Amino acid sequence: MSQQLISLNPDLKRLFDDGYEVSVEHGHLVVRHVPYVTANREIRLGTLVSTLAMSGDRTNPPETHVMMFAGEFPCDQFGRPLEKIRHTSSRQRIGGDVVIDHSFSSKPQHGYPDYYEKVTTYAYLLGSPAAAIDPDITARTHRVVEACDDSPFVYMDNASSRAGINALSEKLKAPSVALVGLGGTGSYVLDQLAKTPICNIHLYDGDVFEQHNAFRAPGAPSVGALRERPFKVDYFASIYQNMHRGIVPHPVFIDDDNVDELSAHSIVFVCIDANEAKRAIIETLEQAGVPFIDVGMGLELVEDALIGSVRTTTSTPAYRDHVRSRSRIPLHPAGRDDMYGRNIQVADLNALNACLAVIRWKKLRGFYADTERESFSLFTVDANHILNEDLAP
Repeated sequence: MSQQLISLNPDLKRLFDDGYEVSVEHGHLVVRHVPYVTANREIRLGTLVSTLAMSGDRTNPPETHVMMFAGEFPCDQFGRPLEKIRHTSSRQRIGGDVVIDHSFSSKPQHGYPDYYEKVTTYAYLLGSPAAAIDPDITARTHRVVEACDDSPFVYMDNASSRAGINALSEKLKAPSVALVGLGGTGSYVLDQLAKTPICNIHLYDGDVFEQHNAFRAPGAPSVGALRERPFKVDYFASIYQNMHRGIVPHPVFIDDDNVDELSAHSIVFVCIDANEAKRAIIETLEQAGVPFIDVGMGLELVEDALIGSVRTTTSTPAYRDHVRSRSRIPLHPAGRDDMYGRNIQVADLNALNACLAVIRWKKLRGFYADTERESFSLFTVDANHILNEDLAP
């Protein structure tokens, strides 16, 4: 992706053609081998790092004039710090081996029109004192730097880079995640997972995407799409493959014949209403040592209003007893009066159930802090209350 982005954008390509060691890594523009002078009047080589404002695969004018830098704080040829550009000094990992130590501020009156102007300005501010000591030193080495980019995204995740959480987002790099069930809640789980750097997201559901599904799923399908009656997995894969390369559809239900496939994944999200089908899934994942998160909700019509709850149950190799000992996952068929099975206007609760499940997974990965370590949570609609129980050791 790095060299492709450079070739598609005139400002980045101009930097490359001028000989700068430029690459795009972890959602940032990185320029290595930038000469500067230390407090001891020694010439060293540092790295300029800038956030990237993008629309698809095209650069926009830089959103900020601030430039980050990896190296000692730069000085003039006499060893005096370049105080006019001092902004902040704090070591921070951007992602991979890209680490910055300082940030600089040099703002033109009308901002920088493109990244060529931004990079060359800072390269000159740092490099001119070095050139005063050694006229042959330059940042324009004409050396090609091909960054290793294993991103599963079709286009760059610059949301993480803008927020400064690229290194944190790397914790979500799981090799393979399975999603069983693409109904209301499952489809919202996919919507969230597709925005994380999971390598592959496997979708399991044998149902067709029907008109009623459209009213409790993310997005807005066209009439034409509904007329085609695609499998749910194929319908959602066609949408999210626009963003994430590793969406793998399986138009089948999980049963005794294929349940072992789930053992290959790093975690499984179970989002099905068929409680009786969960027993084989649970037993297989427990035996394989695979963590899973099961979701569900129960609604009841009382005096012309719905009340009920949204459940999230987490099972990991370190803590599983609650699933059976406390019956935290229903394993028996739902009764005829099951309101969720008949009432489809619960897209908000589907989305909430999905978000709670994905947040729980992100806690397991260390993305979010986890002080409770709850393995069971229950949100009650009428009381707007979340109960946390079954705290893992």
